[in-house]
Amino acid sequence: MGNSEKSYDWKQVLGQAIKAVSLGRQVLLNYFGNLEHIEEKFQAGLVSEADKESERVIAEHLKKNFPEIEFLGEETFAATNSPGAKVEWKPAGPHGRWILDPLDGTTNYIHRFPIFCISLALEYQGQIQIAVIDVPMLNETYTAIRGQGAFVNGRPLKVSKNSNLEKALLATGFVSEHEHVIAEQLKIFDEMVRECRGVRRPGAAAYDLAQVARGVFDGYWERNIQPWDAGAGILLVEEAGGVVETYRGEKYDPYKNSIVAGNADLVHSMQKVLVKHLSKETQ
Repeated sequence: MGNSEKSYDWKQVLGQAIKAVSLGRQVLLNYFGNLEHIEEKFQAGLVSEADKESERVIAEHLKKNFPEIEFLGEETFAATNSPGAKVEWKPAGPHGRWILDPLDGTTNYIHRFPIFCISLALEYQGQIQIAVIDVPMLNETYTAIRGQGAFVNGRPLKVSKNSNLEKALLATGFVSEHEHVIAEQLKIFDEMVRECRGVRRPGAAAYDLAQVARGVFDGYWERNIQPWDAGAGILLVEEAGGVVETYRGEKYDPYKNSIVAGNADLVHSMQKVLVKHLSKETQ
């Protein structure tokens, strides 16, 4: 493996991805409730030693087993890019790119709220090919290989069949660092919460997408999440029979700035609400 002309054994790649994530899981469980160093990242929330150590052990395992595959991790990225700078994402190289969030839901984690996870995706030839989302406190591991379905602890996942927005349980998140973004989101939330049965805000985008794939949440929308937040969740939802698009109805990829997920009919109903409130910069 390593020659761009050869195919990967995707089951083997997934197996190593699961092993890598399990190393990160142990780090997060060990630090949970025992943090000593917490930092504020400019326009990016909180980071702890748990985030950094989780990323380190996962990255080491992946680079040892797949030295040819590029690596994009949230903490590595933050350490090598100017805070708040506009990023022009480059396409992954011929061998693909790992996209990792070593701790999605850091604020939850720091406050000992048990909804947090690790999100790992492999982008290959312009699409997500492998996905792993691990929820340590619930002992749940969500996995997918493109074209082979989505699973949690080996059990198949299916998105909700409910297409009626009035009966829908939705999830969302808020980015409070940008005033114009939070203003737009609050306008959307004000209408959406009146149109649906209920809205939940667990605080971890990867977890939200996993629950859409599982059919727990009928739909999910959010603005300004990062590639590592959504990379794995995209594939889980698609492999569970759902769609992942932008607020404006374009196919979503991890480098766009708005996301809506669920079954196709419900997504379109949500988009009718979303498009009423969008600024020009919302893709």
